[in-house]
Amino acid sequence: MNHWLFKSEPSAWSWADQVAKGSAGEEWSGVRNYQARNFMREMRVGDRGFFYHSQTEKAIVGIVEVIAQSHPDSTASDDRWDCVDIQAIEPVKTPVTLEMVKADPRLSEMALLKQSRLSVQPVTAEEWRVVCALAGLS
Repeated sequence: MNHWLFKSEPSAWSWADQVAKGSAGEEWSGVRNYQARNFMREMRVGDRGFFYHSQTEKAIVGIVEVIAQSHPDSTASDDRWDCVDIQAIEPVKTPVTLEMVKADPRLSEMALLKQSRLSVQPVTAEEWRVVCALAGLS
């Protein structure tokens, strides 16, 4: 299983919006960056990801799971853009803020810090373990 981070502006699509979709999940649509698209093409059903509120909150607030592999993005007007479907799995017990990530030397190479504008990004197995511990998850 691979791990990922999905960034969303809470005013556009929040953790509460994702949770409200239940087991049906939702397309992670609207991504118009080739690198982020390519990451979604690498995803497999069952991969897990962090749900990150960008802009004001700047924190990991939940865990999601990929429930449909890469397919054409229904919001795109051409066939260059793909997306995956994700569903909410659980909220974190303690939101992991960007400041917490920056302060932890074990996370110094995390894509969240190195490629801060990228809306979909990989998370290493070690980064996953560290962030889950910070978030109060086993």
